[in-house]
Amino acid sequence: MEEWTKETFLEKLESGEKGVFYLYTPFCGTCALAGKMLAVVCELLPELSVGKANINYLPDLAEAFAIESVPCLLIFRDKKILEKIYAFRSVPYLYERLRI
Repeated sequence: MEEWTKETFLEKLESGEKGVFYLYTPFCGTCALAGKMLAVVCELLPELSVGKANINYLPDLAEAFAIESVPCLLIFRDKKILEKIYAFRSVPYLYERLRI
């Protein structure tokens, strides 16, 4: 999982490809756990485009996409946000949501 800038995310979104963008804050314990679960899923789905970013540096993006809290996973495809996940639940849950 690589760090993406706002520009990188918008390029990926506009490309129409499928991917996910993980938004977190560094001092959030739930975010740390969610990041570990997502890292496992990334190993299982190496073809999936996955980026992450500290939302503290992207306030305009948070407002534009109505991000309510962190951790937040934006699932995108065909130039649109398909889903926002706030409750990561488990590795199997994330795997099922992202393997499609």
